[in-house]
Amino acid sequence: MDRAPHSHPTRLRRRFARLTGAFAATALGATALVALGGTPAGAAAANLAQNPGFESGLSGWTCSAGSGSTVASPVHGGSAALKATPAGTDNARCAQTVAVRPNSSYTLTAWVQGSYVYLGASGTGTTDVSTWTPSASGWQQLSTSFTTGANTTSVTVYTHGWYGQPAYYADDISLTGPGGDPGNPGDPVPGAPSGLKTGAVTSSSIALSWSPVTGATGYHVYRDGSRVQSVSGTSATVTGLTPSTSYRFEVTATNAAGESPRSSAVTGTTSAGSGGGGGGTVPRHAVTGYWQNFDNGAAVQKLRDVQDQYDIIAVAFADATGTPGAVDFTLDPAVGYGSEQQFKDDIKAKQAAGKSVVISIGGQNGTVSVNDAASANNFADSVYALMREYGFNGVDIDLENGLNATYMTQALRALSAKAGSGLVITMAPQTIDMQSTSNGYFQTALNIKDILTVVNMQYYNSGSMLGCDGKVYSQGSVDFLTALACIQLEGGLSPSQVGLGVPASTRGAGSGYVSPAIVNNALDCLARGTNCGSFKPARTYPELRGAMTWSTNWDATAGNAWSGAVGPKVHGLP
Repeated sequence: MDRAPHSHPTRLRRRFARLTGAFAATALGATALVALGGTPAGAAAANLAQNPGFESGLSGWTCSAGSGSTVASPVHGGSAALKATPAGTDNARCAQTVAVRPNSSYTLTAWVQGSYVYLGASGTGTTDVSTWTPSASGWQQLSTSFTTGANTTSVTVYTHGWYGQPAYYADDISLTGPGGDPGNPGDPVPGAPSGLKTGAVTSSSIALSWSPVTGATGYHVYRDGSRVQSVSGTSATVTGLTPSTSYRFEVTATNAAGESPRSSAVTGTTSAGSGGGGGGTVPRHAVTGYWQNFDNGAAVQKLRDVQDQYDIIAVAFADATGTPGAVDFTLDPAVGYGSEQQFKDDIKAKQAAGKSVVISIGGQNGTVSVNDAASANNFADSVYALMREYGFNGVDIDLENGLNATYMTQALRALSAKAGSGLVITMAPQTIDMQSTSNGYFQTALNIKDILTVVNMQYYNSGSMLGCDGKVYSQGSVDFLTALACIQLEGGLSPSQVGLGVPASTRGAGSGYVSPAIVNNALDCLARGTNCGSFKPARTYPELRGAMTWSTNWDATAGNAWSGAVGPKVHGLP
């Protein structure tokens, strides 16, 4: 987070500059990156994608729900291009798994045409990437880049459209960088796994197992058509599921040469339950506020000064250390404490008053990377150490530098195992991070649904965004709050795990401030079906958790206008 006056947890540095006004599109970076051992200077970089121009139909590509086909017009180059049509809840995802080398840099580009077209890469072993354009009436090039992890031998590149939108087109897709494992150039792509079956079932998880495949070095697990997990063995437990709900599962086998076809599908149904959600003694409807451990022009507070309306207080922020994944916390002298013990005493006093105090991980100075098993363990160990040292009730995830769903899930589950059922886990993703369940933040939230307290998405610093009805809404309106919350509410999170994150004043964010009256209207609309704007949800969510603000300090600067109005509204929800 930028600690200047116009700032907030997951800050403008990751904000999509192209999301202004009517979504002016910009690429995330088009400069080709060549790793050691890659293409020599002056030589043309080889394209690792198979059938990149769709001249051989869909050979090498897999499109969800039969959404893809090839057409002779329009084309960017050659004689064919991809046409993929979203339908219902399917976003027309067409993907290909490509062999790559560990610790290497790659550039992914594609020419696209249509409304809301995405290009991305997953399974990178570091941070999965994507870029998109909201509107390309003619051919437009998208570009992004990534670096593979230490054990990554394949990645999946993909395009997809958006729900409720017309068909999109893609052509001349290119992945440049070092080719796959040069020591095993003859390894064949493995065959599809067999024997897939379900095992132990809970209200939020289903265990799977299957037969080993010769030549496979790993396996991908798919839930309802979307990849949710990658494992090295022949079993997996898919978590973050909704009680009393049926899911379709498939598995593929992978090695350096690529990914197999999918196995035959099996269906599993979760048992009945309450819908998950950790949180210890957090009330049914809660107000979350970030407390600033620094002075950036907002009112300086000691923790004891935080307004009584706040039920969850997120101490911002922990700092990264020299150990990958590990964090630490240092009390800033600017907040005026005479000793750390006074700070710890204030935490205890807040807890005695029924409040939860969590340590927030992220912000501009909290660059924490959890992208392998070792860093996940370091994260869990260090956060738990802070909980024991200071008495924190849990952790808030507010990372600016991307989020690896696999390893952040591992880290938070390891923390939960240490801390127990009273652990409070909150998250503060940007709007773009919760637009689709395929995004890392959304995946993580669903993966830990049984221990997650609340996701307080930031409804600001984002420009316009898509609502759950496929329409575009501008920030600063009641429709922006309700239509975007609907994506989470209908995307798998329990209503008790959804909160509305907004600035406490116009000085608390660069853009997107809404008055407390608009926040209250949105809460009424979602929980009661009243005071809605043009968007009205198909159903109400009386268990909605509440609202969050950046920050308690900016709230105090503005005379507590935010907490004084929104706090009673949240606590008065049904």
